[in-house]
Amino acid sequence: MKIEGTMKKRKMSAAMTFIVLFGVVSLFSDMTHESANSIRGAFLSLAGASAAVIGFVSGLGELVGYGLRYVFGRLTDRTRRYWPMVLFGYALDVVAVPALALVGRHGWVLACALLIVQRLGKAIKKPAKDTVMSFAATQEGVGKSFAIQELLDQIGAVLGPVLLYLIMLFQRRDDAFSDYRTCFAFLAIPGAITLLLLWLTYKRFPHPENFEPEPKEYVPFHVSKRFVVYILGISLFAFGFADYSLIVMHFSRQHLFTAAVLPLLYALAMLTDAASAFVFGWMYDRHARLSLVLSTLVAAPFAVFAFLGSSVASVVTGETSVGIASTCAIIGVVLWGIGMGAQESILKAAVASMVPKRSRATGYGIFECCFGAAWFLGSWLLGVLYDQSLTAMVIVSVVVQLLAAIMFWWKTPNEK
Repeated sequence: MKIEGTMKKRKMSAAMTFIVLFGVVSLFSDMTHESANSIRGAFLSLAGASAAVIGFVSGLGELVGYGLRYVFGRLTDRTRRYWPMVLFGYALDVVAVPALALVGRHGWVLACALLIVQRLGKAIKKPAKDTVMSFAATQEGVGKSFAIQELLDQIGAVLGPVLLYLIMLFQRRDDAFSDYRTCFAFLAIPGAITLLLLWLTYKRFPHPENFEPEPKEYVPFHVSKRFVVYILGISLFAFGFADYSLIVMHFSRQHLFTAAVLPLLYALAMLTDAASAFVFGWMYDRHARLSLVLSTLVAAPFAVFAFLGSSVASVVTGETSVGIASTCAIIGVVLWGIGMGAQESILKAAVASMVPKRSRATGYGIFECCFGAAWFLGSWLLGVLYDQSLTAMVIVSVVVQLLAAIMFWWKTPNEK
């Protein structure tokens, strides 16, 4: 009994080591692509893209990045080759971002193509990555494990934009487009570190599937009513959750912040994301339904503050106040970060409890595919509405997220 207890203790310790190592990999990966996200909208705008194009490309990127995850999830379940998927996907992800430094003026088409390639890398890696993470997470608590991973992930998402801020601060040029290209070039450094750490993690844990014992008998995956309603809920959430590119483009056009400050705002969103994932992840293991509903309700009004700050300022002061509009924008960024934290932790944790081990990559693929399709359609529609009516865009965003909260309350168990 003593030997058995010691082995179990070692296994759990190894599982947590794997979770933390993968979290550090994600830290440097996020330093790379989340830094790019902090300036992507402004960069595309300077390269000649319109609001509708930015909304469409951002949505298309999410469609590719999420929609193809079902395909790669099924492929991963059939082949059980988790690491090749993870390694190749990460390589595409972190190489495409520094390549944006090669984009010339008016080269928005090439920039958009590279962004699509980056999202393709995420499509390839994510089902396999989430699956191997879930194997280790079953030993430590899925909510807590995904929260720890997301916390480390978002530390990188905070450090990356801060790095870009410092780079632009010391360049002291009046050419924002050239500053952005220099920033993309610097992101090759955390990209290279990502691949090195990923390779070391692979050598240390070549068979992460061993963390979770095989079931005594094969349990096939059937799409239950509960799973369908949950997928409907996350799809509504994604549809109303505007891509950050649209938000940062709005800030840039309204001249609410300088170009150098925009990455810091994204860092604030990612810091909030990390705190949100940590809090709601721990809550999920005790009160699953409450964590899903509460996080959705808190994040739902982000669009009101992010896009209607000038209107709020007019109501409060009787005139347009940049100070009040900027404050509202910051509140909107914080609420958006809370939504992102929920998306990256507890929304994924719920899938692990609904899908058996041998079909989990497929389950995550379905989850990611539906989420991405909804985000694509939502981002496209919100981008079109932005050019027509900000008020209509905000109403659509808020209402569909409130509907998502209803779906989560309806079919999610009260306790994990």
